[in-house]
Parts: sequence; C-alpha cells; structure tokens
Amino acid sequence: MPRPIQATIHTAALQHNLARVRRAAPDARVWAVVKANAYGHGIERVFEGLRGADGFALLDLQEAERVRQLGWRGPILLLEGVFEPRDLELCSRLGLWHAVHCDEQIDWLAAHKTQVPHRVFLKMNSGMNRLGFAPLRYRSAWARLSALPQVDEISLMTHFSDADGPRGIAHQMAAFATATQDLPGERSVCNSAATLRHAQDAGVRADWVRAGIVLYGSAPDFPEHSSAHWDVQPTMTLSTRLLAVQELQAGDTVGYGSHFTAEGPLTIGVAACGYADGYPRHCDTGTPVLVNGVRTRLVGRVSMDMVTVDLTPLRHAGLDMGFGSEVTLWGRASNGAVLPIDEVAQAAGTVGYELMCALAPRVPVVVMAD
Repeated sequence: MPRPIQATIHTAALQHNLARVRRAAPDARVWAVVKANAYGHGIERVFEGLRGADGFALLDLQEAERVRQLGWRGPILLLEGVFEPRDLELCSRLGLWHAVHCDEQIDWLAAHKTQVPHRVFLKMNSGMNRLGFAPLRYRSAWARLSALPQVDEISLMTHFSDADGPRGIAHQMAAFATATQDLPGERSVCNSAATLRHAQDAGVRADWVRAGIVLYGSAPDFPEHSSAHWDVQPTMTLSTRLLAVQELQAGDTVGYGSHFTAEGPLTIGVAACGYADGYPRHCDTGTPVLVNGVRTRLVGRVSMDMVTVDLTPLRHAGLDMGFGSEVTLWGRASNGAVLPIDEVAQAAGTVGYELMCALAPRVPVVVMAD
C-alpha cells in the first residue's frame, strides 16, 4: 500500500471563504488570488471552489494559460504585470489584464502592436516600497498610459503594508487618495487583511478586493485574530497515520540529537510525515497536532520522514490508539476537529502561507467536495 500521508483540498471550504469575503465587501468585485499555484493547493484543484469569483489574479503567464484552459472566460489579472515585451503578445491573445508599475512597462506597451487595446492596472507605491510609481510620479504615468492607443481602460491600484497590524492603512490611503484625486478608473486597494478589517469603509473596499490567504482559511492577522474569529474554514488538510507506538521510561530520549527527554513514563506515536513532505523542520516539542481528532503535541525533532507525538491526551480521553490511528498535521480531522494552519506555522516561526506553498510534490493530493 502507499505511504499513508495525504493532503486534502476542501472545495466547500473554498466556496465558504469566498462567500465570507463577499460579506465583508458586499458591493465590490472579488479577485481570487491564485498565485504560487493557488498558494500550494493547485489551480486545477481550487478552480471549482473559486469559480464564483469575479476574476482570477496571479503572477505567471503559464498560470494564466492554465486558468483559461479550465474554461474561464472572465478577467485574469497579472499582479506584477509583464516581465518582457513579448509577454504582451500573450496578454493580447489570452485577453489578460495586467499591472503597470514601472516606466519600462509603459515603454513596452507603446511599442506593442495590437488590434485590441489592453486593460491595465496602474500601481502606486504608497508606502510598501516594492513595486509601483511614487505618488508624485503617479499622475504623469497615468497621463503617459492614457495617451497610448494600445491602452483601453486604466484602473488604479496600490498595496497595503500594515493592513494586518496596528499602524493600519490610513497613511497609505491618504497618499493614494491625494495622488488619484479626480482620475477616472476603477480602484483596487484591499488585500485579505484590509478586506476583513477595513472594508466596511466604502472608499477602502473600492471596486475590487484582492482576496488571497483568506480564501485558503488562514487568518491574515493571526495571532491577533484566528480563522475561527473571521469565520473562515481550512481548505487544506495534511493528514497521515501512526506507524508505531513506543513506551518510554523516565530518562529516555526521542529523535535526532536526543532533543526531548521523558520525565516519566510516556507513550508516543510515530507518524509518517516529515520535512521532506513540507512539514516545517523548525517545529519542535509542543507544536500542536491532532491524533484521532484529539489535540496533543509533537515531542522531539522533526525528521525527514517522521514525527513523534505525545499520546497522553488520548489516554485521558479514553481513546484507543495504535498503528493506523489518524494524525492531522493541520486542517480538519475526520471527527470535525480543526487544527488551524496558523498555529502550526507560529510554532515553526513562520506564517501559514509558507506551509501551504511548501507542500512537497511527493505528497498525494485529493479533492473533496464536502
């Protein structure tokens, strides 16, 4: 039989989370962000759950082609725009909308031969200091684009650096509002955190919100708020089974480096998952895990193919455990218990985004409709 590890993609949870975004921004259209192969879930696997969105936003032309091949005829937005002039040919052929964040991209458009003008999203650097035109240069960039016959409609866009934290978005909204005053065109400013925390303001939710991590069941402002607080559901479950059970005595150690020492009699389980599966090596003793739906903890170091878990809580719960018992590394257990990916990521010193994107190719993936 195959090794028992498996990732499960939950279509109903994707649909639920998309509906949650719509409740947060009721009169805005929603970009479903599927960059990084849909945050590690797989574009083809999430398409059915997210096809209720108004458009798909991503980075790579190859990913845009995959979305079109799935039958999507609506808007597709390249969030970083094109990377070289010939990319514009594929934008014309596939009908892609694309960001414009630098003078070179405007130059390429000016030289591009096309019969159908392009829809572009002019990006402002309002304080993130990654991509975009500075506020003082934004209007001149808009003027250059609006003069090009290769350009149809120009939308206006920026990206928040602190929508998930105490600094907030006011300073960037002020810069954006000043630089775009009286300019025509639809606007898009909200990422996941801004959509959940600030989109009650009509000026913030604007015409389009860009929903990313929230669609995949992670809280964008964890640990201040949990996924349960925002009523979003896990869309990926990483699960496996116990391979063995070991009985330890006081002084016995576990794993490489003897990193964990039992203080007394202890029953541990050995589960088929390790860092070669995408489970973070930096997780250590205390990282939460579910066994048969009961919350317990890792003990010792994560190895390439295995982790070890404390089975004491299952004895307290009166549950039998042994070879083949279900282990949920993150997501939803068979009994409905949920282990948020954000908690596991916190134990590893990272964020849920990274864990989703790091799922290893050797892990089999299935899609469930319920």
